[in-house]
Amino acid sequence: MQVKSRHHLRSDAVSDLEDTLTEQLGVTPDGDAYERVEFEDTDWEVILIDGEPQVAYFGDEPFLTVRGANAYEPDRRLVTVDTGAISFVSDGADVMRPGITAATDDISPGDLVVIAEETHGKVLAVGRARVEGSEMAGDEGKVVDSLHHVGDDLYEFTG
Repeated sequence: MQVKSRHHLRSDAVSDLEDTLTEQLGVTPDGDAYERVEFEDTDWEVILIDGEPQVAYFGDEPFLTVRGANAYEPDRRLVTVDTGAISFVSDGADVMRPGITAATDDISPGDLVVIAEETHGKVLAVGRARVEGSEMAGDEGKVVDSLHHVGDDLYEFTG
């Protein structure tokens, strides 16, 4: 991915970002340097926190990347999948009900969510919920659209 521009965030923008992530996910990023990176051939925008790509904009909404979620371990907007779903989710597949073992009740349709595996709690992907958190587990149907996953271009990007 070709970098188009990068610039440091002002302190008010850092505060707004931190407030949004605290409200959404119950995490507070902690860094000394916040840089916004825009790319040439993609809509991705990434926030580097101390040089690590920990936040990305999905549409106009900031949210943790897979790396960021693994660094800060959110306890909100969390979807947990079983071991049988790991390889599919890690490859960018949308999340289906049968693979879900748990989802937090704070999830609404359209929300960005983190998708973690049940054994170690490692985050595999970020997606957009199609249903309420309480309706995630079940027998059939797609319930989360995958937006970013382990191994994709955003995951591989290093500041």
